[in-house]
Amino acid sequence: MTEKVKEIIARVKVLREIEEIPAETLARELGFDPAEYRRWESGEKDFPIGALVEIAARFRVDLSELMEGETPKLKTFCVSRSGKAPEVDRRPMYAYWNLAYNFHRKKAEPFLVEADADTENKPLSLNTHPGQEFDYVLEGRLLISVGGHETELGPGDSIYYDSGEPHGMKALGGGKARFIAMIM
Repeated sequence: MTEKVKEIIARVKVLREIEEIPAETLARELGFDPAEYRRWESGEKDFPIGALVEIAARFRVDLSELMEGETPKLKTFCVSRSGKAPEVDRRPMYAYWNLAYNFHRKKAEPFLVEADADTENKPLSLNTHPGQEFDYVLEGRLLISVGGHETELGPGDSIYYDSGEPHGMKALGGGKARFIAMIM
């Protein structure tokens, strides 16, 4: 477990403890399986990004605050310059860049996501989180599975779905796939 993951877990625990909410109660309140939540909070498994979005919303803190330990300051607009958005280290098969990391009180979390070419040869890794998600493919081909239904997407294609359904994606065609993911 990386130091960054340990820090995220510690911040989640502190938020819970401030409000005197047991882990199992928080898990049920947010619609997570309590056993799965315990694995996240123990560091046995990484918190999915969508779960962190829900936890941040529950405690009325920004995702950036939960992940980085700093409160965003911008309230009118924020700009993410090409190649300058901070990388969010969450799942080894994808690279995430937070496109609105410094905007205070966001209603959605926009990410640039890259699935490496080697994901094509790996089984789909499914996850769930409360809310909804919108994915828009910028380059490459992407296989996406939502609720047991698989579809291929190419540049300019998009999908909007209930992220409480098991979902996952991987690059196709021997190249990487880049897409915008908006978690709400």
